[in-house]
Amino acid sequence: TTPWRLISGILGVICLLLMAILGIFLNNWQVSLDNFNSSALGSLLKKHSDCCSCPEKWIGYRCSCYLIFNAEKTWAESRNFCASQNSSLLQLKSRDELDFLNYRRQFYWLGISYNETHGTWLWEDGSAPSQDLFSFFQTLDPKKCIVHSPNKEILDEPCGGKRPYICEQQL
Repeated sequence: TTPWRLISGILGVICLLLMAILGIFLNNWQVSLDNFNSSALGSLLKKHSDCCSCPEKWIGYRCSCYLIFNAEKTWAESRNFCASQNSSLLQLKSRDELDFLNYRRQFYWLGISYNETHGTWLWEDGSAPSQDLFSFFQTLDPKKCIVHSPNKEILDEPCGGKRPYICEQQL
C-alpha cells in the first residue's frame, strides 16, 4: 500500500496546485472583466459629457461627474466618503441614469433613504424619486439601505453590509 499512498499524495498535491492556478486565473479574469466594463462605461459616458468638466479620474455624463469605487464599504462609510469628495452617493434621477448602471456587473449603494418626517424616500439632496422610478421604492423596507443590482433591480439591504459605491457630483 506504500506505493499507492505515494501516488495518492502526489495526485493530491497536483490537485491543490491546479485549484490554486484556477483560482488565480478566475481572479485575473474578473479583474480584466471589471477593467473592460470600466473602459466601456468610460467610453460611453465621454460621448455624453458635452457640458461637463470633471476632475481627474471622474467620468462625466449628462452634466454630472461620477467616481466609481469597487472597494466595498457600508452605506454610511460610502456616503461619508462621497461627502468628503464634495459629492453624494449616486442619485438616480431618471431611467436614463438607471441605464448608466447597467454597464456595471455589481451591486452599488444608492444615495437615498427613507425620511420618516415626510413618510417617503428622498435622495440625499432632499428631492423625491422621479415618477418613473417611484414604483421601485414602494415595496422597500424603510429601515434598510438601497442598492442597484446587476439585474437592473433596486433592492433593500442591511445598511451595515459592504458594497461598492459611486460618488456623484452634479454640475
